[in-house]
Amino acid sequence: MLALLLILVPIAAGLIMLVLRSENATAAKAAGAIVAAATFAGALLMQSGGSEFSFRWLSRPFESSFHFGATGVSIWLVLLLTVCTFCAILAANVSRTRAFVAQLLLLEGTMLGLFLARDLLVFALFWDLMLLPVFFVLIGWGQHHATAWRYFIYNFAGGLTLLLATAAFGVLYGSTDVIGREGVHLIGSWVPWIFAGFAFAFLVKTPVWPLHTWMPLTYADTPPSMVAVVSAVQSKAGLYGLIVICMAFMPDYLHDAAMLFIILGVVSLLYGAFTALVQTDSKRVVAYSSLSHLGLIVIAIASFNPVALQGAVIYMVAHGLFSAALFLILGYVESREETRSLTRLGGLGAQNPRLAGALCIASLAALGLPGLAGFVGEIIILTGVFQTGWIWVVVVALIPIVLASAYMLRLYQGIMNGPEIADLPVRADLSWTEAFAIAPLVLALVLLGINPHALTTFDPTLYSVAAATQGAGR
Repeated sequence: MLALLLILVPIAAGLIMLVLRSENATAAKAAGAIVAAATFAGALLMQSGGSEFSFRWLSRPFESSFHFGATGVSIWLVLLLTVCTFCAILAANVSRTRAFVAQLLLLEGTMLGLFLARDLLVFALFWDLMLLPVFFVLIGWGQHHATAWRYFIYNFAGGLTLLLATAAFGVLYGSTDVIGREGVHLIGSWVPWIFAGFAFAFLVKTPVWPLHTWMPLTYADTPPSMVAVVSAVQSKAGLYGLIVICMAFMPDYLHDAAMLFIILGVVSLLYGAFTALVQTDSKRVVAYSSLSHLGLIVIAIASFNPVALQGAVIYMVAHGLFSAALFLILGYVESREETRSLTRLGGLGAQNPRLAGALCIASLAALGLPGLAGFVGEIIILTGVFQTGWIWVVVVALIPIVLASAYMLRLYQGIMNGPEIADLPVRADLSWTEAFAIAPLVLALVLLGINPHALTTFDPTLYSVAAATQGAGR
C-alpha cells in the first residue's frame, strides 16, 4: 500500500493545486516541498522493506495487474526523484508559481508510477503520462511551442513502440506482471520485434545519438526547476528499462545487439563532448554533456559485465545529482544577470562567493573529480568494460572524459572568473532559501563520492540481472 500512496499523493496534490485559485507563490512552494519531502520519507521506508500493492485488472488477452513495488534498481531512482523534486520546487522562480509547482508534483507522481511499476502494461501507461507535465510546462512557460511538440512527438513515438511491444509481450508470455520476477524469458519469432520496440523507446528517452535532437532544445527552453528533474531523472527511464526489461527478459537479443549499442554509446560520448565544448549557451553545455555522460552508461549496459552494470547504477544517480544541481545553479545565474550566454557573463564569483562555490562543486562532480560521485561511477564502468575485453572502447571513452574537464572548467570560468562585465547588474549572492534548495544535491554528491558502497550493499535484482547477462554468453 505504501507504494501506491507514494504515487497517488503527489498526483492528488498536483491536481488540487491546479484547481485552486490562490496565487500565493510562497504557500504553493511550501505545500509542494512538504509533499515532496513526504514522498522522500515514504521512499526511505520502502527501502527498509515497504509493502507492495497489487490489484488484477485484466485477465484477457493476457493477465495484467496494478502492481507497484520497489526493485533493487528502482529504489535509488525513486529516492533521486523525490530529492530532485524537493529541490526543484524550492528553487522555482517563475510566473504562475502554483500551476508550475502542480506540474512538478504531477511529474513526480507519474515518474514514481513508472519506477515502482512491476507490470509492463502499467509501466507503459506511466511512460506516456509522464510526458504530459513537461509538455504543458513547455507550452505554458517555454520560449517556443515548436520545442514542446518536438519533445512530445519524439517521446510519444517511443511510447507507441513501447506499448505495442508490451502488448506483444503479454500475448506471447501470458502476463505482463513480470518486472523484478526471475526466470522470465521470451522465445519465438516475435521476440526480435518485441525487443526492437522496447529498445527504440528506451534509446529515444535516454537519449543517444542520433535520436537526441529533441533534448538540447527541450533543456534550453524549459524553466530550470523542470529541466533539473527531466535531466536528472526522466532521462534515466530509458536506461532503467534497458536493465530491468531488455536485459532481464531478452538477454540473448541484447547480447546480439551489443555492438550496435556500444557504437551508439561511443558516438554519443564523443558527439556530446565535442559539441558541449563549443556551446555559448550555458544550459546547452550541460545538455550536450548529459548526452555524453549517458552514452557511457549505455556502453556499461551493453558490456554485459556485472561490475560495469553496478557502475552504471551509481553513475545514473550521480549524473542525476550533478545535472540537477547544474541546471538549478544556472537558473540562479540567469535570474540574476538576465542572460545565460557565456559571451555575456564573467567575474560573478567576486560578488557571489556562495553561488561560485556551488557551481564549482557541481562542475567538478560532472568532470569526474575523485572524491565526488561522478568519478566513482566512471571508474567502475571503465573497469568493468575493460574486464570484458573492450579495450578500444575504454581508450576512446577516455577522450570525452578528458574533454569534460575542458567544457566544465570553461563553463565555470566563463561565468565566475575573469574580469567583471561592466554592464551586468550587480545582484545579491545566494539567499539562504536558494542555498537550502541545492544543499541536498551538493551534500549527496560528496557523500556518494566518499561512500559509493551505499549503492552496492543491497541489490538482489541487479545481481540476478547480471547473472542473466553472463548466461547470455559473455
